[in-house]
Amino acid sequence: MNIEIRAERAGDAQTIRQVTDTAFKLNTHSSGTEGAIIDALREARALTVSLVATVDKEVVGHVAFSPVTIDGRDLSWFGLGPVSVRPDFHRQGIGGALIREGLVRLKQAGAAGCLLLGDPAFYRRFGFENDPALKFEDAPAEYFLRLPFGSSTPSGIVAFHEGFAAT
Repeated sequence: MNIEIRAERAGDAQTIRQVTDTAFKLNTHSSGTEGAIIDALREARALTVSLVATVDKEVVGHVAFSPVTIDGRDLSWFGLGPVSVRPDFHRQGIGGALIREGLVRLKQAGAAGCLLLGDPAFYRRFGFENDPALKFEDAPAEYFLRLPFGSSTPSGIVAFHEGFAAT
């Protein structure tokens, strides 16, 4: 299987929405709004990095990165998510490939770090860790993780882009 990771292109939006909705339909922790979140981020031009995974030129996965604020300030930190892979392509390394490439692109763009809300057992393999100095008030602290790209990590309350309120 030949997996290609590339930037989202014009015309990918509908397929990304379908892949995301299908992937999260099976997730018991899903709000069911992940596709709407990506659409809202795209409309607000807040998809800093938006990558798709293709197999035989067919989109089978997607990852989004968007800006976050810490104590109301833009400190060049970004949120990872949603990330989705079509269920028939699960457990083939596609999600990990999307995440790794997205993190590389964020670093190349000069980002200071990345934050996410997710399963620590999964995201630790990419270097994410819990940091009690960074707080996201809408979730248990153990699921809120960070990955600094430099030697310093800010502290404070994190807010994701308003697109995450989409329904």
